[in-house]
Amino acid sequence: MAEIGTDIQKAASLLRRGKLVAIPTETVYGLAGNAFNEEAVLSIFETKNRPQFDPLIVHSSGIQWVKQHVNEIPVLAGILMDEFWPGPMTLVLPKKEIVPDLVTSGLDSVAVRVPSHPMTQELLLMLDFPLAAPSANPFGYVSPTTAQHVNDQLGDKIDYILDGGSTTVGLESTIIGFEEGKPIVYRLGGLSIDVIEESIGPVEIALNQSSDPKAPGMLKSHYAPGKPLYFGNPGELISDFDGKRIGFLGFMTRLEFLPNDRQLILSPHGDLHEAAVNLFAFMREFEKFPVDIILAEQLPEIGLGRAINDRLRRAAVNS
Repeated sequence: MAEIGTDIQKAASLLRRGKLVAIPTETVYGLAGNAFNEEAVLSIFETKNRPQFDPLIVHSSGIQWVKQHVNEIPVLAGILMDEFWPGPMTLVLPKKEIVPDLVTSGLDSVAVRVPSHPMTQELLLMLDFPLAAPSANPFGYVSPTTAQHVNDQLGDKIDYILDGGSTTVGLESTIIGFEEGKPIVYRLGGLSIDVIEESIGPVEIALNQSSDPKAPGMLKSHYAPGKPLYFGNPGELISDFDGKRIGFLGFMTRLEFLPNDRQLILSPHGDLHEAAVNLFAFMREFEKFPVDIILAEQLPEIGLGRAINDRLRRAAVNS
């Protein structure tokens, strides 16, 4: 298994040598490599078993670094950068040639982000290159929110996991692009649509779920736990599973007709931020439960609830 530690210098040394390191961010743990080193980038795809038509997010320490590998920053993108970076927001912008086509899956745009986790900020400041870093898990599975989650699934394939504790957001970043100057949300995430629209006005939501994504994290089948998950109204779904041992992933309240030890509640107080933080960890917990299937309840379609529902729909076998 991989070594887990807090040695930022060691992580930097491995990355300079073209190795991969799992890093903490405020959203989820990332599998990081030198974004300008094509061998390192190829290793990311191979380690995750990720299709090469699915582009990667490039992480930098600040806006000045981002400006060095994008050609243009629309006015609205600049406003978002100033207000929400560092933080759980990714922008898709026209790329410079220095960014390898392998990173962008041949697109002429690159997804860029400035993460806020202090350990990863310190790491990025030590490096003279940005980091390509998708989530540190096998492609299509639940994203990791602790160092141990990474070790459980990729520990035999990487050398080092930088342990920054549990993530504080728990959902991947919100991805925003610009088409003819208009902001388009390609992926719902840790920065809610409401907050974005308070900053720059109305945005279009275009959650492409094809095999030809315009940005990372847009494929329809994704975030799958180890057991079949069904998403929707548990009361309507449960009649389809007579004889099955059912687990329940709920928002605020338990189901009276199921044993308590087969249920996990995302936020008993109805806090959507708490629900987002718990989502991926709870989906992993069900792998240890004596259940055959998971029924996942739809959350309110407001704020972060929209992003949580998006992840559950894509994890579900009935989507």
